[in-house]
Amino acid sequence: MRRLILFRHAMAEPRAPSGEDIDRPLAAAGRSDAALMGQVLARQGLAPDLVLVSAARRTQETWDCLAEAFPKARARICDDLYNASAEEIVAEVQAVAEEAATLMVVAHNPGLHELAIELMLDASAPPHEVDRVAARFPTSTAAAFQMDEAGRPSPDGLFQARDYGGEGE
Repeated sequence: MRRLILFRHAMAEPRAPSGEDIDRPLAAAGRSDAALMGQVLARQGLAPDLVLVSAARRTQETWDCLAEAFPKARARICDDLYNASAEEIVAEVQAVAEEAATLMVVAHNPGLHELAIELMLDASAPPHEVDRVAARFPTSTAAAFQMDEAGRPSPDGLFQARDYGGEGE
């Protein structure tokens, strides 16, 4: 893997008809933001080869909206990404790292946010960049990292829907 993209799911409805968190669908604004961010990432040349998607309905619907911008990407649903910690996300990434040059993970906070901060700190990113990531990781946010041969990260962009006219909360 030469690049890792962490993508927080788009804005979801506060409740699911089933009452279960895992079943929460995307809100209309979330669908719009996810599609927008797919286009933003594609324009930046950040097209994944493989996408790991949490088993939650909102992450799968987020990927469905993103996928239009990435027709060559393969997606895999991962039960273990649902509400995963940063360490659990790293384990999922490491398990498939050799399968793709660019890997995207579509999952949840707080795990994604924590991992993004950890990678920024590991990369010795400038304090203002670390502060920006640490301050918020709203819905429809992507943090991209290039990875060197030893697996060390370097920041490759932070993309938030609201910066492109979206609503990300």
